[in-house]
Order: sequence, then C-alpha cells, then structure tokens
Amino acid sequence: MIENTIGGLKPAVSILISLVILMGALGAALVIGETPIPLYTIWNVLKIEAGYPAPEVNPIDHGILWSYRLPRAIIAMACGVSLALSGVVLQALLRNPLSDPYILGLSAGASTGAVAVAILGFGAGMLSLSGGAFIGALLAFGFVAWLARLSKGNSPGATSSLALLLAGVAGAQLFHALTALIIAKSADANQARGIMFWMMGNLSGSRWPDVYLAVPIAMIGAVIIYLHSRALDAMTFGREAAQSMGIRTSWVMTILIGTAALLTAVMVSLTGAIGFVGLVVPHAMRFLVGVRHVLLIPATALAGGVFLIIADIIARTLIPGQSLPIGVVTALVGAPAFAIILVRSSRARTS
Repeated sequence: MIENTIGGLKPAVSILISLVILMGALGAALVIGETPIPLYTIWNVLKIEAGYPAPEVNPIDHGILWSYRLPRAIIAMACGVSLALSGVVLQALLRNPLSDPYILGLSAGASTGAVAVAILGFGAGMLSLSGGAFIGALLAFGFVAWLARLSKGNSPGATSSLALLLAGVAGAQLFHALTALIIAKSADANQARGIMFWMMGNLSGSRWPDVYLAVPIAMIGAVIIYLHSRALDAMTFGREAAQSMGIRTSWVMTILIGTAALLTAVMVSLTGAIGFVGLVVPHAMRFLVGVRHVLLIPATALAGGVFLIIADIIARTLIPGQSLPIGVVTALVGAPAFAIILVRSSRARTS
C-alpha cells in the first residue's frame, strides 16, 4: 500500500515533478500551433503583460499568445481538472467504475440547461449559462438515479453497474433530444450551427473572462473534494460501512454530488460536452497511485489538466488549417478505454 509516497517518491519530489509536468504541458500548448512561437517570445510576452521591461514582440505573435493560446490552455487545464475530479467523486459515491459525468448524462443535462437559457431565455435574464447548466445537470442526475433505482425494483443492494449504465444512456439521449428540439424550434441557422459545434466540445472561443470563472470554480471544487478524501474512502465500501465510521453519508453525498454537478455545469457552459475525461483519468491514476483518495484526488486533478491540454493541442494541429472539436479527440481515447473497463468490471463480477 502507498502511504506517504507516490510511485516510490517522497511527497515534495512528487509535487515538484507534477508542477514540472504541468508547466511543460502549458508551455507546449503555447509553443505548438499553425504558427510556431519560440519560448523566448513567450517569456517576453509574459513579462510585458506583467508590467516588466522586455524586448518588443511582434504584435501578431503577442495577440496569438495572450488573447488565444494562453486562455485556451488555462481553460483546458481547468476543464480537465473539473471533469476528472467529477469522475472520481461519482465512481466512489456510486461504487461504479463506469461512472462519469458524460456517460451518466450530467453533461447532456448541462447542455440542455445552457441551451435553454441561451435560446429560450429560461430564467428571464436572471440565470446565467452556468446557472442553467447546473440546474440541467442536477435534473439529469436525478432522472438517471431514479430510472436506475426503478429498474432494480424492490430488490436489495446497491444499483447495479448495468442498470446505472443503461439509465445513463437513456438519460443522455433524452436530454440530447430536448436540446435538439429547442434548437430546431427556436434557433436560427447561425445559432444552430454554432451550438452543434459547441456541443461536441469546443475551446476555440475561450477568452480571459472565461478563465476568471473556470479557474476559481475548479479550485474551489478541488478543495471541497479533497477535504472529503476520508469520506470518499469510506463510501467506496458502501453507505453502511461509512455510517459505521461516523460519516454523515446523506450530507456528504449532497455536497459532493452538488460539487460534481457544479464543476460539470460550469465547464459545459464554457466548452460544451467533453466526454470520457472523468472515466479515463481516474482509472489511470488508480493504477499509478492506488485507491486512497488523499493521493488519488491530487494525482487525478493534475493528470486531468495535462490530459485535456494535450488533447487540445492534438485537436488544433491534427488537421492543418482546421481545429477539431476537442470532444472528438477525447472520444477516440475514451471509447476504447470505456470498452476495456466495461469488460474488466463484468469479468470481476462473474469471477
């Protein structure tokens, strides 16, 4: 068992290596693109924006770095952190290795809520896109949980993985259909085109005001989840076991599911629905650092941020002259991983 080290390294060394990896990913996001920009130019732009004297930089390079690549990379990092941690929370609370905001329909519900605010004016101007997405995510989770429990009938025990998976598929399809109905009924051609591209996961519109929302929400959510590390450890053994350890399970589930829904909703309102991050990253980190959440949570947060930054680099550069939706890249990685996890969990239950 890993107690005070990650991969055999001391915590201080692990933190240092993690920061180097994260900074390396951010640096790659700034350097790599259709217009390669050298590191010294990046350094000079950062000095200029911080108010320090620096050599003059080409205005085009300055604009690409400061107004486009840097906020886009930061949003990718915040989104990766948020979705990966949401996956950790859902997998622990539901005791289901296939739990993920995208698979369980939270992302679809958040999309519906955001589109309802943007197109229908839901909330009469008093509700932001993120607020609408949050309500949609909570409604989607409630529907999926109700449907999964209904499919179990009166049989004892926790909701099975298969029932939850099928309920998630049904819930996601329902909310996708509602979103399509809203678009078809009320959106014009330009709105419909933009929303459909956004729904596949799109970071091309990321700007600094989005950073000022995404980063604080991601940090607050990460702190809340980390403070419940012990409760998440206990919940993986079931609610009865957690209650025997003095955990207020109803309160913990309310806080953590609300946090996961908020993280998902805010990121969906900014970037659209990006799938499989909350599935792939937590499982990869369990393999590296073990199942204790005091280590798993920070490792997953780091890996989620790095994963989505790299996915965005691929989305921007895979096809010259065209930026792919980032959801396409994550699905190409996540769909095979989902199949592997599904097969392994099925074999584990039958063995």
